[in-house]
Amino acid sequence: MIRKMNAMRAVLVGLPILLVLAGCSKFLDRKPLTATLDDLTQGGIEGQVYGLYGAIRNGDVAGQGFGGIPWLGMNNFRSDDSEKGSSPSDGADWGVIYDQFQYAKDHWSSTTYWDQHYVLIGQANTALQIADSLGANDPASLVNIAEARMFRAYAYFDLVRAFGEVPKIDFRVYNPEDSKVPKSSVAEIYALIDSDLEFARANLPVEWPAQFIGRLTQGAAQALTAKTLLYRKDWAGALVYAEQVIESDRYELFPNYQQLFTTRGENSKESIWEIQSSYGPNNTDVLYSWYGIAQGVRGAAEWDLGWGWNTPTENLVNAYEAGDPRKEATILFSGESDGLYGRILPTYPSIPRRYWNKKVYPEPDVQVFTANRQNGWINQPILRYADVLLMAAEAANEIGGAANEAKAVQYVNQIRARARGNNAAVLPNIAFTSKNQMRTAIQQERRVELAMEGERFYDLVRWGLAEQVLGPQGYQPRHQYYPIPQSAIDFSGGILIQNPNY
Repeated sequence: MIRKMNAMRAVLVGLPILLVLAGCSKFLDRKPLTATLDDLTQGGIEGQVYGLYGAIRNGDVAGQGFGGIPWLGMNNFRSDDSEKGSSPSDGADWGVIYDQFQYAKDHWSSTTYWDQHYVLIGQANTALQIADSLGANDPASLVNIAEARMFRAYAYFDLVRAFGEVPKIDFRVYNPEDSKVPKSSVAEIYALIDSDLEFARANLPVEWPAQFIGRLTQGAAQALTAKTLLYRKDWAGALVYAEQVIESDRYELFPNYQQLFTTRGENSKESIWEIQSSYGPNNTDVLYSWYGIAQGVRGAAEWDLGWGWNTPTENLVNAYEAGDPRKEATILFSGESDGLYGRILPTYPSIPRRYWNKKVYPEPDVQVFTANRQNGWINQPILRYADVLLMAAEAANEIGGAANEAKAVQYVNQIRARARGNNAAVLPNIAFTSKNQMRTAIQQERRVELAMEGERFYDLVRWGLAEQVLGPQGYQPRHQYYPIPQSAIDFSGGILIQNPNY
């Protein structure tokens, strides 16, 4: 196995500790990279931006707001597809809070989620202030500014989905007192997101040299723009930006759905943006992520693959069409073959859950290479091409008209064709009969295609289906937004007002 060294690793050796967080090593057929400190330019702006790539990766407690258990709770446990997981006694309060919608204002999970998003926003604001103070407007600096602004947009998109109205801090904070500002409206937060993404689309490159794999691109900015517009039901805008990605011809569906979620599928042409993580040989050069470790099968010896959080529900197991290969590619079944490497899982209840997330299942050869059973090296997908196709299908269907109906059918059937592979007996193409029929088909396709990836809860909310689907778990309309952490309200001295009904 040949090592791939991400240049963020090589570049950052010797930089301040904040920046050392960035970087990764992988196991692809690529020569070691040779970028050095001399590659850092623009008066340190680029170094600040590299720090953002490290801060969003969750290799330490500080990063859990973007991929660790707090992120899993906010983005996954609240759906009908997954639940807290692990053993019943391990973090039992999390199941009550997130699976049963008994939100807690003072639980460390939501506090960490909130705090770490604002940490990232603060780091982005610092980079932007430095660029402004230098009057940096050369092409390379504009790219760095675009990266910082996209990170800020992404963090605020997470916050506005989770909490609704939140403080808008779009300036560098020198004195903590300066950050004590009231909430801004949802519209104001989205206006900042729109402005940041507009700049990002205009200034990010369409691609990077190989040594900078994982850095933000114009396609990532277009895809995130499409998603933010989809959430506001701006169907025409969402379709424009989704189709800019599609028509760029830079992305395509990875042929093998199951391999997409292994190191062999990372940074493929389906990848639009993923958070980079790594291990070197024999547990060296570790720049790991909690994302895979938190979700790995919770067992003993060779089955000690992680903490076992975020496990599929029986509801999800039963959601797939007969023969859909994505079911076996998404779910591991206790007591059965893994269907991939010839290993048989221990039976339930010798391991505490019947189902496990296969999308973070470690490859045996990489386990040997890293001398580590737990999948801390896996990249975390944020935006992939399949999501863009489904966003385009949804937007086109909602706009309507013969041409858009044809687009919706085409985009959905591309997803289904990749999923069925060579088995023509399953997942037949869908034909358009009505907008309602197609809407239901697209919603189902998003569920099974993106299962366990943090989309389902927010999809149900924006579709107006959350109360219908999640009501039996305790969901009520007020649960669209999580209460603002009490620690943030206390710190503000009462300037921050709690969300309604909490």
